[in-house]
Amino acid sequence: MSPREQTALLSRQRHWRRAHDLFDRVRALPGYAPNPVHYSVLLRHLARARRWSELRRVWLMMSREDAIPPSNPAYASLADALAKAGSAQESLLLLLHMRALGVAPDEISMNTFVRILKNSGRYSDALVLFNNWCIGRFDVEFLHLEYRAVDLHGPMQFLIDDVFHGKLDSAGALGIQKVPWKPKLVETYNTMIDLYGKAGRHKNAMDMFVDMLAYQVMPDICTFNTMIYGFGSCGSVKEAEALLANMVVRGITPDIRTYNVMMMLFASMGDAEGVLKYYHQIGRIGLCADAVSYRIVLQVLCERKLVREAEDVIEGIIKSGTSIHEQSMPVVMKMYIDQGLLDKANAFFERHCRGEEVSSKNFAAIMDAFADRCLWEEAEHIFHCDRGIGGKREIVEYNVMVKAYGLARKYDRVISLLENMKGSGISPDECTYNSLIQMFSAGGFPHRAKKLLHKMKDTGFKPVCETYSAVMRAYSLNSLASEAIDLYSEMKASGVEPNVVVYGLLINMFVETGQVEKALHYSNLMEESGITPNHIVLTSVIKAYSKINCWKEAQDLYTRMRNMDGGPDIIASNTMLNLYAKLGMVIEAKAIFDNLRRNYQGDDVSYIIMIFLYKNMGLLNESIKIAHELDNSGLLSDCAAYNAVMACYVAKGNLKEVLQLESAYSDGRSSAKHAILAFLFSMAGMHAAALNICEQLSRPELTIDPCAYNVAFKVYASCGEVDKAFSLFMRMHALGLKPDTVTCIDLSTCYGISGMSEGMRRISGLLAYRNSEFSKSLHKALVSYRETGSNDLAAQLV
Repeated sequence: MSPREQTALLSRQRHWRRAHDLFDRVRALPGYAPNPVHYSVLLRHLARARRWSELRRVWLMMSREDAIPPSNPAYASLADALAKAGSAQESLLLLLHMRALGVAPDEISMNTFVRILKNSGRYSDALVLFNNWCIGRFDVEFLHLEYRAVDLHGPMQFLIDDVFHGKLDSAGALGIQKVPWKPKLVETYNTMIDLYGKAGRHKNAMDMFVDMLAYQVMPDICTFNTMIYGFGSCGSVKEAEALLANMVVRGITPDIRTYNVMMMLFASMGDAEGVLKYYHQIGRIGLCADAVSYRIVLQVLCERKLVREAEDVIEGIIKSGTSIHEQSMPVVMKMYIDQGLLDKANAFFERHCRGEEVSSKNFAAIMDAFADRCLWEEAEHIFHCDRGIGGKREIVEYNVMVKAYGLARKYDRVISLLENMKGSGISPDECTYNSLIQMFSAGGFPHRAKKLLHKMKDTGFKPVCETYSAVMRAYSLNSLASEAIDLYSEMKASGVEPNVVVYGLLINMFVETGQVEKALHYSNLMEESGITPNHIVLTSVIKAYSKINCWKEAQDLYTRMRNMDGGPDIIASNTMLNLYAKLGMVIEAKAIFDNLRRNYQGDDVSYIIMIFLYKNMGLLNESIKIAHELDNSGLLSDCAAYNAVMACYVAKGNLKEVLQLESAYSDGRSSAKHAILAFLFSMAGMHAAALNICEQLSRPELTIDPCAYNVAFKVYASCGEVDKAFSLFMRMHALGLKPDTVTCIDLSTCYGISGMSEGMRRISGLLAYRNSEFSKSLHKALVSYRETGSNDLAAQLV
């Protein structure tokens, strides 16, 4: 065999040992002349197999026994193999060895080292190496500094000894010829175009592409794919499409990677139509979609919730004889779950997600999709499903189940989960503790959360500020101020600095519990520590000043919020409005309220505050005006707002507007609106209107509550309509509603008016049985009864 044939045979070997044996046999042939290319091939085999001791022996045999100095092919092959084996740092050491030995890199070796630097993210070093090579310089001083600064004990330690311990003739470097170079290989241009693209220097990439054409180096498909990806990744989709067209004009047929790159670009923009356009072109030009194609298109379709289109793609994958890529499984499952298609989700899981090839990470992602929808039973089913031989649950799945149980408030199931975890030999990680602490904190169990926090610290983990703040939030919600402060002190002692959230929790907690001085104390501590308060904290401090009527300090903070992005929120604005209203500062309150109206930010609370402010200040016309605005604003939706407006109208004597409110209050939830209006009309002396509403309450199809019955009894008693009161009482009894104390008092009034002594005795006995006190209303009923002439009974009752 010729040396070339021997090289080809060595290169084709699949196992390093067979390559080594074949090399030994060739080397033992009579008349064999040591061949540097054969050594390069064998070194590559050994580096890829990570056989470092054998590699060192072969290197020494080459340089010492056969006296073959390492050549560019040997350096390039070994460097490439080392980088692919995960030893990029050691591969760069070969550059120092070349420099010390006086071997100037040729284009192939230079391109190899530039590619290694590029793939390591060292773009500036790669550009320095390439630009120096182009002008004939071989300067690797940056590597000298790097390797002298670290204690490297890797597979190429023997090269370090050569370079840094004087085993090489340092004069070799002086013999390097300084000859300018110009790239001639398409691989070099491809590497540099990709390098410029990843470094964000797209103009340089285009210049490299133009130079390539100028020097008659024909671009290949890799060149165009790299250019398309580079321009597309920076959002220049039109340029990417133009390059694709130019590629076709030059007679270069796009491959599946070209279309995958185009699909990826449109997917990054959220353009599902663009993705589908190129996906459908794949089949039309005779290409077959690969796993990357399917993964990209499924991701986009599922995120857009295009169920039918996604199912068409899934059917195409099945027909092609391939299986759903495991990274696409959680994406499809999430689409079905979010759309409420649980039957389809379960069917997809049973058909495609079974088997040991699905990683624990993707099982966890599927479980997480169920957990986000509080479907803990479905998540639990995935957790316990059969994984096949070799399938094993990892900690990430346990963490997701903790989250699922926490969101569903199934705290009791967490205990058995942790026991299962312990029995499987899996120890909780930092995420486990954080999830448990968050769960118990959110569930209102701060003491349990704090115990877990201490256990987390005892295990060796260091809780972060967010973990402490979760427990402190639970304490603050339960008004456990001393416990929250203790935890704050513990956090500081552990070297964890509080953030704005922690200070916000403490400040708000003290504000809500009325401890204004402490709230202001922690506000000052926060400012002193250099933390800028956010909107939430400033709102809490404004509340604190509002409680002690310090309007000037609150006003200063409110002005500060107006200079922040987004300005004051509605809570801060309403707090200032309320403070001004308490102090009767009409002009200041009106300024804030007018600004809220201009920006369409005011809510029902803002209007109610202004209504009562004007009403209390005697400005009834302004109060009525604001009430009209609230009535027409669409914000009139709850009982407090209706009460404010009705109180305003009553104070002004505009009861006609109250009748309009009766028609506006049309949510139909219960008899509340009828009862409120009947009571209001009765108190205003409008008995006819009150009786009319009570007639509506008496309709058989209307379900009313005891409160409404009591209002009706009061109206009938005040109008002397006792027969209607008794009829309503019989209906109440038939429905199984038991009279309360108010009912009894109103009925006693009716019995007193009609002189029914037996009814009065029965009511008196019922009240005595309940140990109820006689109110003024009952005394009035007795007086009414005495006026009918039955003084003896009245005397007995009194």
